[in-house]
Amino acid sequence: VELVESGGGSVQTGGSVKLSCGIRGMIFERYTLAWFRQAPGKEREAVASIDSDNTTNYDDSVKGRFTTFGDRAKNTLYLQMDMLKPEATAMYYCALGWGVFGGGWYLPEAFGYWGQGTQVTASS
Repeated sequence: VELVESGGGSVQTGGSVKLSCGIRGMIFERYTLAWFRQAPGKEREAVASIDSDNTTNYDDSVKGRFTTFGDRAKNTLYLQMDMLKPEATAMYYCALGWGVFGGGWYLPEAFGYWGQGTQVTASS
């Protein structure tokens, strides 16, 4: 399985950006796809996740502003990011795992496949 992110760039604070994660290969069912981000000098942190049954989870810092969803026909995961704040500046990664239950989606070690990342820079 290969994950390929795209869609990052420079965005004004308060603006929007939509990230894509192309999924190459079969992933079957009972999977969890997630978005993580990592700012310079900081640890990688969970942003959002979606399970194969379409259950979504969001970190409190992005609830109501970020939305993750998938298009199975295109084998693509998306992260719509609205009302961006400066702290959104980071490298964004999509990740894939199986058997991720409950609060496990917050843990990078729960995911075995990662994309190369796409940079988002939010500034005024």
